[in-house]
Amino acid sequence: MPAREVITAADGLRSPLLSQAIKYGDTIYLSGSVGMDFTTMKLIEGSVADRTKKALQNLEIVLKEAGSSLNNLLKVNIYIKSMQDYAAMNHAYTEMIPDPKPARTCVAVADLPMGTDVEIECTAHL
Repeated sequence: MPAREVITAADGLRSPLLSQAIKYGDTIYLSGSVGMDFTTMKLIEGSVADRTKKALQNLEIVLKEAGSSLNNLLKVNIYIKSMQDYAAMNHAYTEMIPDPKPARTCVAVADLPMGTDVEIECTAHL
């Protein structure tokens, strides 16, 4: 049985509450990411599309550290505060995620960390 390996990207969020990612065998499980600039530790300004792109860029940093990329996504879970943001989020998502698109879920939730309007988590392979 393979051992769990914690993935920590130097440019990623560091928190005592979670690992940026866990690699188990050939699969990488990434924690949720928001559209945060890790140098300022603040959400980026702009639209839900801007924060969607930034969240995906943040996930991409961790994927690269693990030896993977957005090309290897298997499953993506997206949490948005309002389904009225669905089209704008989808526009940014389709610009960032290469074909073939991974399996995906998107749900509207009551609240998200730091008051953001979008959070994204994913699973990928090496």
